[in-house]
Amino acid sequence: MRDVAQAAGVSIKTVSNVLNGYPHVRPETRENVEQVIRELDYHVNVSARNLSRGRTGVIALVLPAVRGVYFAELADAVMREAAKVGLTVFIQQTNDERDRELKVLNGSYRSLVDGVIFSPLALGEQDAALFDVDFPLVLLGERIFDAGVDHVTMQNVEGARAAAEHVIALGARRIVPLGAKDDPSASSGTLRLQGFRQALEAHGLELDPRAVIGVRDYYHSTGAATMAEILNRGVVPDAVVAFADTLALGALAALTDRGLRVPEDVLLVGFDNIEETQYSLPPLTTIDPGRDEIAARAVALLEERIQLRLDGADREHQPPPRKVVVDFELVERQSTRR
Repeated sequence: MRDVAQAAGVSIKTVSNVLNGYPHVRPETRENVEQVIRELDYHVNVSARNLSRGRTGVIALVLPAVRGVYFAELADAVMREAAKVGLTVFIQQTNDERDRELKVLNGSYRSLVDGVIFSPLALGEQDAALFDVDFPLVLLGERIFDAGVDHVTMQNVEGARAAAEHVIALGARRIVPLGAKDDPSASSGTLRLQGFRQALEAHGLELDPRAVIGVRDYYHSTGAATMAEILNRGVVPDAVVAFADTLALGALAALTDRGLRVPEDVLLVGFDNIEETQYSLPPLTTIDPGRDEIAARAVALLEERIQLRLDGADREHQPPPRKVVVDFELVERQSTRR
């Protein structure tokens, strides 16, 4: 910047004003400085500028696994929202490993980022006290609800209940839930099974115990294998409510392999509204849990905490932890249109 100022015959402050777009610079001065910038091929050192302001301009997004389609699309949404406020996103996956998730809370990233958006799976309610950290943190997911930090989550129970209500309204009576988790503690699968059961109970329908198989993950292959096992047990469903779109798409392959048509023989509903659901055959009815809104609210909350920290506000002068529960939507497509 000093070189630009010398070549343009102006002060360093004037060069700074031009770079930052300040309006009170004479047009001929601005044009002169911009011409010198082009001639010298000068570029702002963003890292140095941020550090001088006490921040890095980078946030961390810590997810269980980027291989999961929902998390990959969530990461994309977070990066787009962060870019709107000039933030770069550093993505780290924990592979559901407790030790990796604990490293997020012990400050391992503090020198690299201004704050963290964190979706844990290995940590649970018993670990809530560990979230009392001294850096900006926003929590995602359903594993921990009262950790004393800002938390953005979705309506798992209500969404799954709406999915089950949808197929019941279409006449389904032998309905299979796909995606009950092996781990009975709080998780999206557990909460979605709860909502599914509520819908059946409200209509006096029974759940065939043979149709409930715990799963470890939500990949396509798991959906196909689990659906095949349910059919092998002699269960003949007229509807399947999957707790993830990837499970539903895997189940679609298994049903088709057995000669069962969707939606003519079996109604099929997923959860997450990933992009792939628009292009399956048939396109998949699904619950949109508000992924883009989750990303927008999480980034906004984190940016607010980062700014408060830069302004020197201590905990006593910051807003109390906020819990945001976003709305969901049933997206009806051909997989439930007979």
